[in-house]
Amino acid sequence: MSSGALPKPQMRGLLAKRLRVHIVGAFIMALGVAAAYKFGVAEPRKKAYADFYRGYDSMKDFEEMKKAGIFQSAK
Repeated sequence: MSSGALPKPQMRGLLAKRLRVHIVGAFIMALGVAAAYKFGVAEPRKKAYADFYRGYDSMKDFEEMKKAGIFQSAK
């Protein structure tokens, strides 16, 4: 057995040091999740809406609904 003294544990500033590391990690993770959502969900959704409305004819859709009898006021 060695009779050397054990090093003293760090008590002062431990919370601040660990918080700094965890805050930086949380910030980087939040940026990653935001970027993944933007490019994985929001951009494809915007493209799908743009593709749908590029060839959408509202009057044609209205006439089909009118013919089906959905509207009571428009005959």
